[in-house]
Amino acid sequence: MVIDAIDSFIQELEPQLTSWRRELHQQPELGFLEYETSYKVGKELEKLGFITHMGKEAVKSDSRYGVPEYHDIQKAEKQALENGVPPEWIDRMAGGHTGVVAQWDTGKDGPHLAFRFDIDALPILEASDQTHIPNKHKFRSKQNGVMHACGHDGHTTIGLGLARFIAQFQEHFVGRFTLLFQPAEEGGRGAKAMVDQGWLDEVDQFYSGHIGINSLPVGTIAATTQGFLASSKWNVTFHGQSSHAGMKPEDGRNALLAAATAATQLHAIPRHSEGVSRVNVGKLVAGNGRNIISDRGYMEIETRGESEVIHQFMQKEAKRIIHSTASMFDVSVDIEYVGETERMRCDESLIPFIEDQCQESSLINRIDPVAYVSGSEDASFMMNAVQENGGIATYMLFGTSLPSNHHSPTFNFEEKVLPVALAAYAHVLRGGNVQ
Repeated sequence: MVIDAIDSFIQELEPQLTSWRRELHQQPELGFLEYETSYKVGKELEKLGFITHMGKEAVKSDSRYGVPEYHDIQKAEKQALENGVPPEWIDRMAGGHTGVVAQWDTGKDGPHLAFRFDIDALPILEASDQTHIPNKHKFRSKQNGVMHACGHDGHTTIGLGLARFIAQFQEHFVGRFTLLFQPAEEGGRGAKAMVDQGWLDEVDQFYSGHIGINSLPVGTIAATTQGFLASSKWNVTFHGQSSHAGMKPEDGRNALLAAATAATQLHAIPRHSEGVSRVNVGKLVAGNGRNIISDRGYMEIETRGESEVIHQFMQKEAKRIIHSTASMFDVSVDIEYVGETERMRCDESLIPFIEDQCQESSLINRIDPVAYVSGSEDASFMMNAVQENGGIATYMLFGTSLPSNHHSPTFNFEEKVLPVALAAYAHVLRGGNVQ
């Protein structure tokens, strides 16, 4: 294959990439509620000739973390139906079984490459001022309180572009391709459900990546990343006894104070000497009224650790503090485990391969061997599954300026990163599967 032909194809596709991204940005959906997104993706992939799998074929039902409440699922399915998703597609995904797995088999012996693209959004109200590019150019979220504030609309777009590339140049390839359009990445909730369904069992090479994270010039890519942490996500509910705060305070058991005390004490867990550790109380809800001793306190928390030892330490200490606080205030407590990620390690052997395949692309200006990051990624489940079976895997970064942080109401990225990221995947695919 001629490198210039690949880059020319991507440059011609760029207006479509921008259009896809903006359409997806306007219709963001939370994890396991991505009915419209899955439909748009699935429809495009079927049109290209991919074999697609959805619903319980794509994700193992009981391996999903943090599945939304029944009424939220019903509401999302109803809205998707009203917005034009055919009933038969809703039926395929019923009960929050969103996401798409697409396969292409060339019929020729060769390696099996898998690529993962996350598709979910965040519960954030998007900025509405004119300095915010999506609002200025009229593709701001139409879903009140839901926003693509992490670039997953771009990731989905890149996946659709890669599918077009495979279909366009199919005669040049050998082996097999699997494209995983994964639901519920946020909170570490969806990747394990795809892994447990067996989609990574026979994969030789696995690639995923992220727009941004580090602010880098467009045209820059990183072949690997280091620093993602193992994490756990919990919903914690304290159950007490309500009572009149003036007449019978002694009869109350204050779940609000239990939750508030636990929130402050969780942040007092000592840092670990062997590496990075994190804990965060991200949501705290409690109370009934000013003259009522609260019978309920609710927290959403997370822990993170650089190694399994550190992560286990953080979880052990968090549980100890939560249970001790419940005992102090004579309330009961329930801990619901709603998400997790694992520590992940990129295969450094892929660095020279990626550099060799991408260095002649006119769309890629710079290739960093490694980008140092933080946070967590549930692509870790997929990478670890591939590596445990003898394959190789990496997680890349695609440079863009970041005017605002990820998960911010004003988050946005430069759309010029879309053809760059697609070029990186396309050239890696060319090098790994060309005839």
